[in-house]
Amino acid sequence: MSEPHTYLTTAEVADYLRLKERKVYDLVRQGQIPCSRVTGKLLFPRQQIDLWVLNHLEGDQAQRLSVPLVAAGSQDPLLEWAIRESGSDLAMLCQGSGDGVRRLLDGKAMLAGIHLLDASTQRYNEPSALGLSGMRDLLIVHWAKRRQGLLLPAGNPMSISGLNDLKRPGIRVAHRQPDAGAARLLHCLLQQAGIESSAINWARHASLSEDDLALSIGQGEADVGLGVEAAAHRQHLGFVTLCDEPFDLIMQRRSYFEPSIQRLLAFAHQARFAERATQLGGYDVAELGRIVHNA
Repeated sequence: MSEPHTYLTTAEVADYLRLKERKVYDLVRQGQIPCSRVTGKLLFPRQQIDLWVLNHLEGDQAQRLSVPLVAAGSQDPLLEWAIRESGSDLAMLCQGSGDGVRRLLDGKAMLAGIHLLDASTQRYNEPSALGLSGMRDLLIVHWAKRRQGLLLPAGNPMSISGLNDLKRPGIRVAHRQPDAGAARLLHCLLQQAGIESSAINWARHASLSEDDLALSIGQGEADVGLGVEAAAHRQHLGFVTLCDEPFDLIMQRRSYFEPSIQRLLAFAHQARFAERATQLGGYDVAELGRIVHNA
């Protein structure tokens, strides 16, 4: 059996939805159904059409629920820039991946950016591991693959080349709050390297964001810390690559169709966005927008 087409024509989507073609055109004109216009021809992404149908199955009661226009979770330099430049009207409240999950569950955020590694399975952003398996309308959308590594002062004066250097006497290690994605990742990497947390000279206070951690290193409050390459470049720091990780957006399915989210995702497929990702460094956005999970 052949694979279903990724994009449907107007006639195909009408047949798929059991509607008349004229009704499909009406929905397009009203901005009610997701589509693209290529050289004057309408194309309908099958995956988004399926989401659109499921969204309408949730009922009027669900549609009346108000979710604030807030993007929570982990701070990501590329997402932060895109939210501003896209005119999405989303306010940012980024206090770590774990905080983002809680705010989404409590109805205090429209979306959350997360990169949470489950040490037992070595998988990222698994709904069951995040306590989200009971959320029947959970949608996870891939944002980017990011390069994680060690942030260092410019010139690397302490000659740090890897994780084993973190336990050297006199090395001060910046760190994130316990439920942040970077904190989980660093804990896992240290375990894999056979390094006890007690052997490390941790900075006195946790950094609550990527920028805070980078600034603590740039200002001489710490000698090294784990973060994304883009944060290192933004603060003119050195960087030692350790691994790549997926960064995803979690939301309720109906939120996916809100104008704020659609503006953000549409902007993320423009050439300007790709250029910015390259400038920031450490991003692979080839699969941005792919649906990772649809409850």
